[in-house]
Amino acid sequence: MSLRINDTAPDFAAITTEGTINFHDWIGDGWAILFSHPKDFTPVCATELGSVAQLKDEFDARGCKVIGISLDTVDDHLKWAGDIQDISGTKLNFPIIADEDLKVAKLYDMLPADEGDSCSGRTAADNQTVRVVFLVGPDKKIKMNLAYPMSTGRNFEELLRVIDSCKLTSGHKVATPANWTQGEDVIILPSVDNNAAKELFPDGWETVKPYLRKVKDPSS
Repeated sequence: MSLRINDTAPDFAAITTEGTINFHDWIGDGWAILFSHPKDFTPVCATELGSVAQLKDEFDARGCKVIGISLDTVDDHLKWAGDIQDISGTKLNFPIIADEDLKVAKLYDMLPADEGDSCSGRTAADNQTVRVVFLVGPDKKIKMNLAYPMSTGRNFEELLRVIDSCKLTSGHKVATPANWTQGEDVIILPSVDNNAAKELFPDGWETVKPYLRKVKDPSS
């Protein structure tokens, strides 16, 4: 099943390094990042999980939980956690799903349905498409998904920026421009005409083009 933005994130039960979860229940009323990596004990992935651990307080401050997933066992995850701490200087502080039977990877279209049902004997190259990030909102809808090649480490600070944007735009009739960061000017949605904009943004805005109206961040 191909997953797109605004689709409901599939629910599932899974074993993690912090016990068994039901995904939707685990998310609760907040936001969540689900990110996959192809294999434990691999170099790029080790730096990525360390980066997430270092940024955990930033995700928490945004009301966003983080959970990893790979086609490995819980025992492998827990053994690898020591390496992650050695590399990053930060203890692993979020759960990792052990998708031993490949069910979640298939459910989220990271692997084809006929790929098998066991992680045993699989290499990182076999799992190279298990390298996706999903941002899920409180409504359990997918707000963003990104796929990366194995050779390119992910920028998790960019994910913080996306969370900031999605949270802002879910509560106000605005969009965020290229390279926007929290507190900078935003764009009034084209669906909001000038009369409605006067009610929503009484302090006015800058008209760059008829379709591009910049306004102060309404959450500031």
